[in-house]
Amino acid sequence: MGLYDAVLIKNNHISAAGGVRPAIESARACGLALEIEVRTIEELDEALACGATHLLLDNLSPQQAAEWVHRIGGRATVELSGGIDLDSIRSYAETGADFVSAGAITHSAPAKDISFRLELL
Repeated sequence: MGLYDAVLIKNNHISAAGGVRPAIESARACGLALEIEVRTIEELDEALACGATHLLLDNLSPQQAAEWVHRIGGRATVELSGGIDLDSIRSYAETGADFVSAGAITHSAPAKDISFRLELL
């Protein structure tokens, strides 16, 4: 499995395609699984109407995320991301989403020097 196993439609792809429906229709042509990021309730409803089965909800508060997950009502798999850290991850997990991504685990992790020096005797 790799990044080539599916298509992720992000907000700039939606804009470039001219909307949610054309973005989904274009992506479906390749035959891969797809996930679409939605930014508004209108985009959410349109994605569901187009048969989207995996939604990415980005940069919502836990309360907003819970409301959107409830609105989705099991019609699609839901991933939450954006602004989620180790202090807030539980409140996002409790929304009922299927996946929660916390980028802070990787982009905010402190670096450690794990180099070693070889000395020839």
